[in-house]
Amino acid sequence: MFRVAAASRRDREEPGWLRGAPRPRWVRWPPPVLLAVMCVIQLATPETVDLSFLLAAVPPLAALSYGASATALFGGAVVLLLALPDVGLGRPGDSDLLTVAFVALLSILFAWVRSRRDAQLVTVRTVAEAAQFAVLPPLPERVGPVRCAGLYRAAQGGTLVGGDLFDVRKGPCGVRALVGDVQGHGLAAVGTVAALLGAFREAVLDQPDLEGVAARLDRRLVVDSEEAEHAELFATAVLLEFREDAPELRIVSCGHPPPLLLRGGAVEELAVAPGAPLGLGIAGVAPPEEVTVGLKPGDRLLVVTDGVTEARDASGAFYPLAERLSVLCADLLDDPAAMTSAVWRDLMRFSGGVGDDVALLAFSLDLGLDLRLERGPELDPELDPEPDPGT
Repeated sequence: MFRVAAASRRDREEPGWLRGAPRPRWVRWPPPVLLAVMCVIQLATPETVDLSFLLAAVPPLAALSYGASATALFGGAVVLLLALPDVGLGRPGDSDLLTVAFVALLSILFAWVRSRRDAQLVTVRTVAEAAQFAVLPPLPERVGPVRCAGLYRAAQGGTLVGGDLFDVRKGPCGVRALVGDVQGHGLAAVGTVAALLGAFREAVLDQPDLEGVAARLDRRLVVDSEEAEHAELFATAVLLEFREDAPELRIVSCGHPPPLLLRGGAVEELAVAPGAPLGLGIAGVAPPEEVTVGLKPGDRLLVVTDGVTEARDASGAFYPLAERLSVLCADLLDDPAAMTSAVWRDLMRFSGGVGDDVALLAFSLDLGLDLRLERGPELDPELDPEPDPGT
């Protein structure tokens, strides 16, 4: 039912195994393969050719992918093969044999240390991911009549949460959504993101309108700034409210890029009143203006952060989201997850990589036939019946 933030975390790029990801299985093959191959080659070559020194590489290779016990087994096998004269694997001197034995002992120590560090890393990654998922939990695939999906890419590698945020919640007044971008990015901004999301989830239940929600978020940042020395916390955000009793969308913008409406094959940037960013103490005194937009069956909505709109290509040109969106989403019907994935892939092709946090939140509206009928034919020309030729 749930998509990992929302369905996009499953397809995020995994770090390489040298950066903490699980080691691939092929890493375990070099030690036994090298040991077997060198034995065969050395036994097949004339005695004048001594390649036994290459066996000294087996224990260090084993330390990369095996534990201390297995590394000791490989190291012991190498020392025995070189020490037994009947085997005929080269002619190592005493100093050479002692060197190989010393390398094997060091490899066992390295394998033991690496195994302990790997276990600690797994624990730390598990705890860190649990904490980050607690800040930005998975979105449900559907909230009331609204299908939604989000895509999140943190600028700081190895993290799931940065300076962007989104959430969708159902409350007494309908389905409300938040997309925001706090000051800074990466782990330094996670505390502010957590504070805003907590304030939003409470305001969804308590505030009768979006202006009140914006005022609550603004107050949260103002209070946090007063408690921290030299802190100047602010964030841009857009608040959405999907009414369940009417086919309309209410929008409040606090200095954030406006949402994009996909209707048919056209893409329209919704005209919203630009309010002041959150955290300046203005939203509680002079609330941002709320804008109402009528919706039709099949409408889709996309809200992004400036990590998308300010991405550049090699020539310095900004990513033309509105121009590409209609082409990218022409065949995606009403699948929000496919929409966010298509935009992300196109953004990466365009820019080659982004240096800021990126968040995309897509909506597909399931107004339902009963709601369309309530609008009446005078409000929905698609339901206007054919005129009776006999009248």
